[in-house]
Amino acid sequence: MIRPCKIIGVLDNGIVGLDSVALESVKNADVIIGGTRTLSLFRDVFKKEAEQKDLTGQLSKVSGWIKSAQQNDQFVVVLATGDPLCHGIANYLLKNLDPDSCEVIPNTSTIQLACARLGISWQSAHICSVHTKDTGDWDNNADQSHGMYPLLHACKKHSLLVIFTSPDNTPDRIARMLQHQGMQDDFTLSVTENLLTADEKIQKELTIKRAANMDFGNPNITVLQRIKPANDAVLFGMEDNLFFQRKPDKGLITKREVRAVSLARLQLKTSSIVWDIGAGSGSVGLEAAQLCTDGYVYAIEKNKADAAIVQQNQKQLGIHNYKLYEDKAPEQLSCWPTPDAIFIGGSGGELKELISFCLQKLSNNGWLVMNFVTLENLNTATETLKQLKANWDVTQLQASRSQPILHMNRMQAENPVWIVCAQAQSNKHE
Repeated sequence: MIRPCKIIGVLDNGIVGLDSVALESVKNADVIIGGTRTLSLFRDVFKKEAEQKDLTGQLSKVSGWIKSAQQNDQFVVVLATGDPLCHGIANYLLKNLDPDSCEVIPNTSTIQLACARLGISWQSAHICSVHTKDTGDWDNNADQSHGMYPLLHACKKHSLLVIFTSPDNTPDRIARMLQHQGMQDDFTLSVTENLLTADEKIQKELTIKRAANMDFGNPNITVLQRIKPANDAVLFGMEDNLFFQRKPDKGLITKREVRAVSLARLQLKTSSIVWDIGAGSGSVGLEAAQLCTDGYVYAIEKNKADAAIVQQNQKQLGIHNYKLYEDKAPEQLSCWPTPDAIFIGGSGGELKELISFCLQKLSNNGWLVMNFVTLENLNTATETLKQLKANWDVTQLQASRSQPILHMNRMQAENPVWIVCAQAQSNKHE
C-alpha cells in the first residue's frame, strides 16, 4: 500500500505553528519538498538522512518526485504556506496525483492572519492571487492576457479583496494599476508584511497614490477596501448624448435604436469575446463590454480622431474589459482571440475581404452583425454572403424621434439603416 504524501501547511513562526501530528510528520519524513524559505524554517527538525528537494522554480517536477519516492516506499512531506488548498500547491498536486495518495494538513491561512491583524471580518472577502509570472506594470498595451487583469476585473465587482502577491507583482504595482485605470479614489490599500516574524509590519488603509510610490516587504498579503461606491451604470440602451462624438453633422455614432437591435442580434453572453470593427465613437463595443461582464471586447478604428473619442468614452464609462487598436482592419485581427460575436460598423473599403475573414474566425454559433447606410455596401455584403453560402438576413430599421415645433411636437426621421446578420453555413444554430 502506498504511503500517503502529506501536504502540510506551515507558517513563518516555524515549529511553534505546527500541531503535534504535523510536527511528527516533518520529523519522520524521508523526502521533504518545499520552497527555499519553508525548508529553511524546519531544517533543524528533519532527520539526518532525509532528502530535501527545493521546489522553487521547479513546480512541474514535484509530482514526479512524489511518485518516485512513493514507489520506493518513502514517506514524503510537502511543505506549503498556510492553507495549501487556498491558492496553494495542494490544488496543483491533487490534480496531478491520485487524490487518495495525498493527505492535506492545513494551517491557519495567511489570509486569516492578515485580516486578524487589520481587524477585518473576511467572510465576504474576494480572494485573489497575482502570484504569476512577471508581466510588467499595467500600461496602455495591457489587456486580458496580462497577469494582473483578473485582479483588475475583480476590483470592478467586489468591495473587499484579499490578495496573495509575489516578488514581482507587489502592492505598489497593484496601486499603480488602479491609478492607471482611474480607480485611485475607489479603494484604500493595506499591507501585512512578514507575518509571524521579527520583521512583521502592518500598514493600514494607505491611499492608492501613496502606496504606488512605496516599497513593501515580501512575503505580504495585500487588502483592498472600497471607499467609493461602485458605479451602478446603465448596461443597455444608453442615451446617445452620453457618448463623446465627432460631429460634422449629427454625430458619428450608432444611434440607440440601431445599437439596441444590433446588440440583440449579436446574441451576447456574459463571457462573450467580441470584435468591434470600425469602432467609430465606440458606442456598440463599449455597451457590449458592459453586457459581457466576464468577456472582452477587441476594437479597431483607423481614424485617429475617432480613436481618441473612443478612448474618452472608455475612460468616462470606466470600462476595463475593452481594448482599442488604432489601425485599419484586417490588421491586428489575426492576433485576436476567437470571437463569439463580431460587429462591423465601418469597413474601410475592405468589406468583401472582411466578411470572408470574419465568418472563418467566428466560434460555433457566433454571429456577424453589420450596419450599412449605403445601397452599395448593402449590395456588396449580401452578394458576398451569397457567394460564401452563409446564412444571413437583413433588417431595415428607420426610427423617428419626436421634435418640438412651437407648442406641439412632430416626428423627425433618422436615416434608414440596414442591419445584416450572418453565420457561416457550418455555424448555423441547431
